[in-house]
Amino acid sequence: MFFTQIEFIVFFLLLLSCLYVAQGNKSRKIVLLIASYYFYAYWDWRFLCLLLIITFSDYQIGKYLHRSDNSSHRKILIFTSILFNLSILFTFKYCSFFVLSFQHLLNLLGIHTGTLSIILPLGISFYTFRTLSYTIDVYRHKLKPCTSLLDYAVFISFFPTMVAGPIVRASELLPQLTCPTILSWKGALFGFRTFSIGFFIKIFVADRIAIFTNYVFDNIGVFNSLTVWLAATGYSIQLYCDFAGYSMMAIGVARAIGYEVPENFNFPYLSKNISDFWKRWHITLSNWIMDYVYISLGGNRKSKLRTYVNLLFAMGLCGLWHGAAWTFAFWGLFHGFALAFHRIWTAWRVHSKIETDSGSYPFYGVVGRIITLLTVIVGWVFFRADGFNSALVILSKMFFHSTGVGWYHPTVLFILFSFILIQFAELFQWKEYHRLSLSAWYTPAAIFTMIWLCIVFGPKEFAPFIYSQF
Repeated sequence: MFFTQIEFIVFFLLLLSCLYVAQGNKSRKIVLLIASYYFYAYWDWRFLCLLLIITFSDYQIGKYLHRSDNSSHRKILIFTSILFNLSILFTFKYCSFFVLSFQHLLNLLGIHTGTLSIILPLGISFYTFRTLSYTIDVYRHKLKPCTSLLDYAVFISFFPTMVAGPIVRASELLPQLTCPTILSWKGALFGFRTFSIGFFIKIFVADRIAIFTNYVFDNIGVFNSLTVWLAATGYSIQLYCDFAGYSMMAIGVARAIGYEVPENFNFPYLSKNISDFWKRWHITLSNWIMDYVYISLGGNRKSKLRTYVNLLFAMGLCGLWHGAAWTFAFWGLFHGFALAFHRIWTAWRVHSKIETDSGSYPFYGVVGRIITLLTVIVGWVFFRADGFNSALVILSKMFFHSTGVGWYHPTVLFILFSFILIQFAELFQWKEYHRLSLSAWYTPAAIFTMIWLCIVFGPKEFAPFIYSQF
């Protein structure tokens, strides 16, 4: 079940009614747990057993970690949790990929393998990272173990963030579950406003751009360079609006039922450098990779070479997390090299005493934003392409003049122009015009218009969220 389906609207209204009727915090959590399991089982009930196994095993490991004072015992427990969860993730998400990747080598060795058809459980990458954050934080003594299996089960299966995040950590959601939820009109209105904006940028913006970008990328040899640039830029907006739209809907749904979920995007295409980009894009994943992978490897506490290796490993893992394909791994390493280069550039600038906050700062700021945006767009080409050959063809058309059909879709151009205006409004702190404050007189009219546009001009075919496949 996805947020953009009519079934979800019916499901959510029924859930909201049950939560209002339920008396006491425990009763509401039971209702929420049943609703979350139904939400997940609606897609494929068979994987509900997998979710139950992960929930119970990590709940028990958390308790044992807290009880044990033996260092070796604790290391065995946390290793068991990490190995168990990553093994499940590897089996369902990467097993077929590696078998196919090394099939030729295996055939040379006399090992003949067939094609594996393994269904990827919905949201497995998200709830795997969610449960690992719990056991690792308990191991590090940063979090007390959950004493209620009900609370932990709600945390793992929390339906607003189940399909595509944000990646809510135990330290962020579990404390909210121990306190009575507050269902208020203000929370409901905030949730409805946030959900409506996310719904609009997903249905009206992302899905409409997808019609153009999919056709261009699927017939890349037909179009000229300018059209390919428009498609690459359009895909950057499409991906952002698709994922940010889902995150906003998740935040809105959670807030409407009395819970707060962390923000996941903060205008990433306004980033001053590539490091700033990863502080603004998919914030919950960036922080997770930073805290549990990069810092665990030593971060920047060791030699410069080790720091760069840690960056490449962490970003390579980030790329593979997004999908079982070598293009995703390359995309992650591409950003890893960009982050390493930015560190080298920053160190050289400090050593050379180049002051970017002097009178020349506007120049450095503009150039930095342009270079960062171009770097990100090039990276998205590998993220979107079906393979390296396809990506290289797209890049060759982008950076070398190529003739062909010119298709400058009016809707895409209008969305691009509007998107740029909103970016400038945020950059120059004109937030009251595009944030749609609840107290603003024009907010109801704007929300009504967005919903009306989605109903009248929305795509006729259902388009799943891009990040739900991860």
